[in-house]
Amino acid sequence: MKINSSLINTFLKTTVRGAYGASLHIGKNDKIAADKAAVDEMRNELNKIEMSGRIVIGEGEMDDAPMLYINEIVGTKSGDEFDIAVDPLEGTNFVAKNLPNALSVLAVSRKGNLLHAPDIYMEKIAIGKNLPKNLLDLDFGVEKNINLLSEAKNVSPKDLTACVLNRPRHDAIVDILKKMNVKINFITDGDVSGVISVGYSNKNIDIYLGIGGGPEGVLAAAALKCMGCQMQTRLIFEDTDQRNRAKKLGIRDLDKKYNIDDMVKGDVIFCATGITDGDFVKGIIDTGNNFLSETLVLHASSKTNKIIKNENKK
Repeated sequence: MKINSSLINTFLKTTVRGAYGASLHIGKNDKIAADKAAVDEMRNELNKIEMSGRIVIGEGEMDDAPMLYINEIVGTKSGDEFDIAVDPLEGTNFVAKNLPNALSVLAVSRKGNLLHAPDIYMEKIAIGKNLPKNLLDLDFGVEKNINLLSEAKNVSPKDLTACVLNRPRHDAIVDILKKMNVKINFITDGDVSGVISVGYSNKNIDIYLGIGGGPEGVLAAAALKCMGCQMQTRLIFEDTDQRNRAKKLGIRDLDKKYNIDDMVKGDVIFCATGITDGDFVKGIIDTGNNFLSETLVLHASSKTNKIIKNENKK
């Protein structure tokens, strides 16, 4: 069942408010205060919407987070039922240190249509659109995937650019990419933006590879679904506690490889509002009594893919 496109502006306001809250803490070296401000603003806006919404990806379990915890009900508690994934502040370090690419992010689908990914690591591979279906596979390994992608694009591996989160856990991936002369675009944080970059030809990113957060993987999958891109993921469990948390969220096959349609079923709306200036949108600009915002908005069924600029009251 489709989500009415008239709801785009309604959900857009939630990330705009989240971004504004976080923006009040830019450069203040206080990640916790910035995150809390984003959460409080977003939650307040979500609760104005006529719906029965459930947070399926949020700030943690109820005991760990006071706002927007997993399974929290938001909205007026009447109207359509939605599953909602949120990251009120994607890139806490970016806000604390006044660095680019901090975002406030939300994805919304009909009830039961989003993967309830626990807050653990997730292996990810993503590529753009107009490529053979199921072209790549996590089990193929980096070298085979790069060769398959270069053949599909009819270019040499040295003409490809991979986006990789700059972490020691990716040293083996980086070594192979360098050996194959693949260009590497390292990012320091914010792998939602990194994954999404494969969907935009002007970003010149051919593939995203690596391990990041599970919740961020589902949010990125929502965006890529709207753009007709490809992604495959697999949860990584470090201990029994993490396995039990996944089972509690309804995940039965712990070794399952998820494609986009496994993570995001049916229609979906994705919104990402800039907090600091970034690769996709500009950050919040204070104009006195008001503030300016830019939001990347995607909607699968209406094929919406645009940046919406707003002037908002504080």
